[in-house]
Amino acid sequence: MDAEPAPPHVASMTNVDPSSMTDTHETEHLELRPEFRPGPTERPAWPAIAKGLRKRCPSCGEGSLYSGYLKLVDACPSCGEDLQHARADDGPAYLSILLTAKVMGTLMLVVFERWQPPPLVLAGTFSVGVVAMALYLLPRFKGLIVGVQWAKRMHGF
Repeated sequence: MDAEPAPPHVASMTNVDPSSMTDTHETEHLELRPEFRPGPTERPAWPAIAKGLRKRCPSCGEGSLYSGYLKLVDACPSCGEDLQHARADDGPAYLSILLTAKVMGTLMLVVFERWQPPPLVLAGTFSVGVVAMALYLLPRFKGLIVGVQWAKRMHGF
């Protein structure tokens, strides 16, 4: 009884010539090509997220994540972790606008229904509150996203 060669989809993932395989036991110990080998394990996400929210290095939690308001450091001053691979893009702005609009919109509705202040007072007060809250949340959400990227080994971490 002849053994069938490995299916083409399995043979194409290995470094072995499929025509040379005659025994089904040979397919059990095939070496996968580098692109099909499992990557490194993920790091714990929640501690990295918590460190990022505190604007600290996601690796050690000691070094500062920023050299300015939103400018990431190239490497952690404490542990030397390379942070130049982080790409937060528009994520922090989206999250801070989303949370700020939800909280301040709800609060504005409650304040208006309860006390009914004049429109200019309401608009002026909440405009300052919205700007302050969004600017407070922006670097923290960027740290959160950098923490997630570091934990999931995204973008070269």
